[in-house]
Amino acid sequence: MCGRFQQQRPTSELAKIFDAEDLTDQPEPKFNVAPTTEASVVVARDGRRAIVRYRWGLIPPWADDPRIAARTFNARAETLTTSPMFRDAFRKRRCLVPVDGFYEWRREGGRRTPMTIFDPDGRPMALAGLWTGRQDPETGEWKRTFTIVTTRPNGFMARIHDRMPVIVPPDMWGLWLDGPSTDPGELMALLEPNDSLELDAYAVAPLVNNVRNEGPDLLLPAAAAAEGVLLGSAPDGGGLPLP
Repeated sequence: MCGRFQQQRPTSELAKIFDAEDLTDQPEPKFNVAPTTEASVVVARDGRRAIVRYRWGLIPPWADDPRIAARTFNARAETLTTSPMFRDAFRKRRCLVPVDGFYEWRREGGRRTPMTIFDPDGRPMALAGLWTGRQDPETGEWKRTFTIVTTRPNGFMARIHDRMPVIVPPDMWGLWLDGPSTDPGELMALLEPNDSLELDAYAVAPLVNNVRNEGPDLLLPAAAAAEGVLLGSAPDGGGLPLP
């Protein structure tokens, strides 16, 4: 699954990276983005790309209760074409969610260790997302929401969790953002686990467990590093490989 992520870059920088127009207010860096909060996403509009702010947790137009968003922040790749919740958005409204890293919790017996997963070269990762709009029946206001697509883990992520977000490589951004004419078979191929992805990870302190905690301290390596919990390379170069 994918339940937390980081968006540290300003949207002006994201706009250059994704060749998109920045339509947001350039919010402060976020180190603990959680479901039901707003985040920056990349969408295709009228043949051009734009950086916009949507709320995380997809609320379909027919939903009676917006609180459904607490359960729809992820969409399983295996059921996108059949799920009433996501199939229409999969056909017509796909987006990219730029992140500097995402968190996952590695189970070790009864213990859950938070890990941050990131590109070892420091590049942003583009997670496959879906979005939709719903008009509030009381206010008439249109609210747009999104979900992150997850798939089976690749070899790297299998050592941490049994699911992972779909990470779209740069040469496939256009394919994912394309309109409904895109061949569903091509899209589904993007959702398969990809062992060619370069990823790194290390354990962080449990500060991230609380959605109210925010700031760069959330990325400090956990004290458990000395016990060999870390995977890959921590910021200080002290990472240890998983067995």
